Amino acid sequence: MKRMFVMALVTMFVVGFSGFALAADGTQAEAKALVKKAIDYMKANGKDKAFAEFSNLKGKFVDRDLYIFVYDLNGKCVAHGFNQKMIGKDLREMKDPDGKFYVKERIEIAKTKGSGWQDYKFTNPTSKKLENKTAYIEKYEDVIVGCGAYKK
Repeated sequence: MKRMFVMALVTMFVVGFSGFALAADGTQAEAKALVKKAIDYMKANGKDKAFAEFSNLKGKFVDRDLYIFVYDLNGKCVAHGFNQKMIGKDLREMKDPDGKFYVKERIEIAKTKGSGWQDYKFTNPTSKKLENKTAYIEKYEDVIVGCGAYKK
């Protein structure tokens, strides 16, 4: 009886912990919603204040592994919620490990469609591992606002 009780506790712990680990990752729907929230924030507060908030690692636009990134239409990073070292840099030539020019693709999506999804590989800030990711990007005035979700 005691052994069954211990097994039940271990099972509940493992299942509960697994559910917690899965809940730690943001979804595609949450990524898109965060982009919409970011654009609304820019409209209400102006770009300068918004870019500062988007780049705040502990701000309201960083949620688990979800964060906002913003580029101008030439590929210069103006805000980034994961890596502030990217801010101010021209990232057009950035490639993922498969050689995909993901910033150039974002510029193309923004200029031709206005918004859309793209797939690429990137380091997950919570797992610190290279993972498959999909990002929702949307053009707002003269910038590209995006947020990605890691694929499982």
